[in-house]
Amino acid sequence: MTDATATCDLLVVGGGINGAGIARDAAGRGLRTLLCEQHDLASHTSSASTKLIHGGLRYLEFYDFGLVRKSLREREIVLRSAPHICWPMRFVLPHDSHLRPAWMIRAGLFLYDHLARRRLLPGSEAVNLRRHPAGAPLEARYARGFVYSDAWVDDARLVVLTAMDAREHGATVMTRTRCARLERRGERWVATLARADGSTIEVEARAVVNATGPWVDRFLDGSTPVRATHHPRQVKGSHIVVPRLFEHRYAYIFQAADGRIVFAIPFEDDYTLIGTTEMDYTDDLATPAIAESEVEYLLRLANRYFSRDLARKDVVWTFAGLRPLLADPKDRATSVTRDYVLDLDTASAPLLSIYGGKLTTYRKLAEDVVDELAPRIGCTAAHWTADAPLPGGDLPSADFDAFHASLVKQHPWMPATLLHRWARAYGTRAMRLLEGARSLADLGEEVLPGLHAREINYLRREEWATTADDMLYRRSKLALHLPADSAVILDEWLRRHPSAGPADGSLVHPPG
Repeated sequence: MTDATATCDLLVVGGGINGAGIARDAAGRGLRTLLCEQHDLASHTSSASTKLIHGGLRYLEFYDFGLVRKSLREREIVLRSAPHICWPMRFVLPHDSHLRPAWMIRAGLFLYDHLARRRLLPGSEAVNLRRHPAGAPLEARYARGFVYSDAWVDDARLVVLTAMDAREHGATVMTRTRCARLERRGERWVATLARADGSTIEVEARAVVNATGPWVDRFLDGSTPVRATHHPRQVKGSHIVVPRLFEHRYAYIFQAADGRIVFAIPFEDDYTLIGTTEMDYTDDLATPAIAESEVEYLLRLANRYFSRDLARKDVVWTFAGLRPLLADPKDRATSVTRDYVLDLDTASAPLLSIYGGKLTTYRKLAEDVVDELAPRIGCTAAHWTADAPLPGGDLPSADFDAFHASLVKQHPWMPATLLHRWARAYGTRAMRLLEGARSLADLGEEVLPGLHAREINYLRREEWATTADDMLYRRSKLALHLPADSAVILDEWLRRHPSAGPADGSLVHPPG
């Protein structure tokens, strides 16, 4: 039965990067905003990306200059807004026999450098791989290559920090809360939200955004009176993680003979992330997993380039995510645009559904969505997110190294690895975690190596984390560095130590 009611201006369904971005933008413009997510934040596509903020070099092949330009502009904004979780990375493209002529690649990189104003990143250059440090791990036959700039991001933390900023601007964020039904009553929507404990809440909203990602059409057809106008093609992208293949901090971009792009990226200090594949997917949307054929494909491509051969036993972790693309089934997945389409139904109260999109352009997508809906519900507030840091991102001069050095000086008793991880994950919010602490004992019980009770309680209180998976795989990647039974130990500890913070699924910030 329904045990609570609420009203809001905007209901956002879906807690991936697009939903979080929209809630943040809308709340910052003064709209009473409620976001609901059926699982944890970033449970699906938004924590299963290649973790890049990039212009999309390969999209130049398909003359998608508009998307590349937009992505390059957004790249600079994300770098400025969250320098603790997003930082510049140089990518090495070895020239291979099946690629375009070197002069043509150089011309493409020149275009990539200049499609949008570039303030933070160096431009591209040709390099001799027999002299450049990035050539050392490669097969000896690769003598020539190119280096260009993009950026790396912790994708799941980007979602969480965006949702935190939405909440700090007044939004309500309800995780593990499914929008079971949506119906129009006059000029408003009435949503029935089902929580994990079996209770429901009825929410009245003036407008709704369907930001359910892979579920976008199923949500419309199954839970609303509006029928989907598009049925996206689900394309699965899979990744493998192997022990570190190289010591330097460059990443690699390889183009396979079949046209697919695969990256090899420094990951979590001790590992290399390799991906992604692109395969059509028709199974359960909630549980995509890498196929053995994909593992073999990625290993085979890595072995074509790196002098150290990898085998199946070297794979320590895999993950896969879905991209809902608007495409003809006959099109190659690699050639389908990653730009987004906004589909607005205005039969009565507005319902806007999002098809497509990519991590890099989430902020611009959110801005476009709120620009479209705000005037329809009487809001005239201006854009604001382009120059606003995300929580923890207000580092002095956006200088992470200087900020980290100041933390080390102020807290000499903190283990170096732990303090660096906190600085990266939380930025200036690490100061809240460290407030009043003078020794490791002040951080509480060390539940797992490097994970103390104080951090666990912060994640529950501030970041909606409730399970070991939330903490060890999405809020961090600690699972890669801990014993295999760590999740079981942490879940048992969480069961024995109920959260003292806001309960998941409660109306922490009522929208009314």
